[in-house]
Amino acid sequence: MKLLHDDDAVWRALANPLRRAILDVLRTGPRTTGELVEELETSRHVVMQHLGVLREADLVLVEPRGRKRVNHLNPVPIQQIHQRWVAHYEENWAAALVGLKFTVESAEQEDEDVG
Repeated sequence: MKLLHDDDAVWRALANPLRRAILDVLRTGPRTTGELVEELETSRHVVMQHLGVLREADLVLVEPRGRKRVNHLNPVPIQQIHQRWVAHYEENWAAALVGLKFTVESAEQEDEDVG
């Protein structure tokens, strides 16, 4: 049985370094496709292909302005990934750090009691 999740398209989109670079640029503000081409120093065709994948994953929203298309970052899918996956591991990390703190403090107390 193959399980497909709504976030599969987001994971696929994030797997490519150029798409992540596009998202990094858009994080600083909306850009036209031409501006992305200039900033990323790649061809318009390549940027448009990657924007298509990012739009399918709902990571980029496009606003038509006359003949131009302005691309906006949509952070919601990434926030959902964080909530679904990363946040759960953060809880384990926090518990591990508390345990480490307790172990270190206990060892320091034992050293003080012995010394």
